[in-house]
Amino acid sequence: MASTSAESSVSKQDERLKRLRELHLKRNEARKLNHGEVVEEDKRNKEPVNIEAKRKRLEWEEQEAERKRQCKAKGQDYDRMKVLDIQADEAERDFHKRKKAQPITGFSTYEEMTARQNTRLTKAFKPDMKEYAEKKEKMGDSFYADVNTLGLEEMHKDTEDGIDRMVNDLEKQIEKRSKYTRRRTHDEDADIDYINTRNAKFNQKLERFYGKYTTEIKQNLERGTAL
Repeated sequence: MASTSAESSVSKQDERLKRLRELHLKRNEARKLNHGEVVEEDKRNKEPVNIEAKRKRLEWEEQEAERKRQCKAKGQDYDRMKVLDIQADEAERDFHKRKKAQPITGFSTYEEMTARQNTRLTKAFKPDMKEYAEKKEKMGDSFYADVNTLGLEEMHKDTEDGIDRMVNDLEKQIEKRSKYTRRRTHDEDADIDYINTRNAKFNQKLERFYGKYTTEIKQNLERGTAL
């Protein structure tokens, strides 16, 4: 009887020890998982806010480069194949989005035209900060001229690079201005390929996005040589 009770107590003690070891293992496992989660959370907090956008941008650039390589291997024009994959409504939506981001207000006043040109030139200009700092240190208080500052023409001398940049910009403006054309009115002799004004505008959009790719097909249809 005594031996039976002793064996029972030993088995209970073994069972307790087994449960205790299991609890220790589970606690160690939970501690490792918690530590891993803390490390991952700290890593995410240290990453830039726009890391996901950058990652998607890199993936898109890799896919774009891969498509370019495939088109080059097949001897195809990448820009043309890219446009052919865009539907008319998507192209129209993209066009309006770009137009909204960079609205073309046209001519209103000479003051606004000058302000827009100044903004464009300022954005395109990239100053040499090293040269700027050197001149500022050399000229001292005279760097910021006021009504009492004399001899500015001797202090500020235009560099050859600056003169060349100004000449190149003026030549670009002259070339761009030479391409301006007068807005044309409605052409009475043009082919009528629309049923109403809305359809005419839609056809104009199609022509704007896909006209250069369908010129040959139109010519074949007009000659009656289309396959």
